[in-house]
Amino acid sequence: MRVQFTSFLSGRIISFRRIRVMTVKELLQLLRDTVLMGFIVYAFLGDVYLAGSGVKLQLTQAATVVNDADHSFASRDLIYRFQLPYFRLDGQVKNGREGVNLMDRGKAMVVIDIPPQFGESLLKGERTAVQMQVNTTNSIPGFLAATYATQIVAQYGLETSLKRLGYAIDDPLTGPMILEQHRVWFNPNQNETWFVSILELSNIITVLAILLPGAAMVREKERGTVEQLLVSPLSPLEIMVPKVLAMSVMILVGTALSVFLILEPVFHVPIEGSLFLFFAVTSLYVFTLAGFGLFAATIGRNLAEVGMLTILIVLPMIFLSGTWTPPEAMPKWLLIVTLLSPLHYYTDVGYGIFLKGAGLDILWDSVLCIVLLGGAVFGFGLWRFRRQFG
Repeated sequence: MRVQFTSFLSGRIISFRRIRVMTVKELLQLLRDTVLMGFIVYAFLGDVYLAGSGVKLQLTQAATVVNDADHSFASRDLIYRFQLPYFRLDGQVKNGREGVNLMDRGKAMVVIDIPPQFGESLLKGERTAVQMQVNTTNSIPGFLAATYATQIVAQYGLETSLKRLGYAIDDPLTGPMILEQHRVWFNPNQNETWFVSILELSNIITVLAILLPGAAMVREKERGTVEQLLVSPLSPLEIMVPKVLAMSVMILVGTALSVFLILEPVFHVPIEGSLFLFFAVTSLYVFTLAGFGLFAATIGRNLAEVGMLTILIVLPMIFLSGTWTPPEAMPKWLLIVTLLSPLHYYTDVGYGIFLKGAGLDILWDSVLCIVLLGGAVFGFGLWRFRRQFG
């Protein structure tokens, strides 16, 4: 019995040494690939910076033109309430047709039509209307423009009614009133840079966690060295694990660079939770997706095919992660499919740690799903590799 245990322990030590040596070999091989290293550095630094600074989800400086057919004090007062940062007044047009023409040519996003006798109708207490046309080719800023404009006109109408009734704007009213007050949690300034930069970092980690292990394996096939590895004393597990470990180390280093060089100092993303927990979950997440990369390497014959397979795997994961489209807005059958996307759970962990300060006591279910999916996917990749090369 002691002899068997000693033999087992000796075998595990030898296997550990092989994995350690092969991991160092994979890291050195990756560091010597200047093109791939340049891509990794750009992805974690340049791409995250461009996404965080270039993508705007809020309405800013919407080009606005006005067709003022009244030219009264009331119409001018209403017009000049459409100010920066949401609206940018680009002047007046002679008629509504000219405003629509500007919208068709992309020169204006909002056209405001004020009817004749607008101010006179307000003084008499008569009902009047203001027409606003919005270019909703891009639905998000178009919806925001219509919403903000509605708030501006509603506030103007309320102030006008109070003045006509003899009340000052700041005077307390004796009648009941409904006051609408919004409180935004976790991102009170609604800074979309926080959201987009964390999202882009998650997407980069997802892409590289699949691409790098697959690229490392398929290059062995391209160079003809995979047969040399197979005839060596290495087992399939000892061939795969070093590639995953080496690429995981590189991804974690890139993630740290992105967090400490871009997210925190440039975009001032708050780190409310534990960074140790974030990097620990990131390690699990990378192992989760490494199985997809190894599976792609068993199908693809070269690096280009592995890259195309990576796109086919990553895009559904991104669309089903719930970052761009809330899962509640998806069809019921698609809502079930989102549960199979590891990015869905990793996104909850990322936003929970950075913006909410959540710990493992809150995020345990997402972490557990990552572990379960990771075991299944990595086991599938190992099975596929053994079946092809074992």
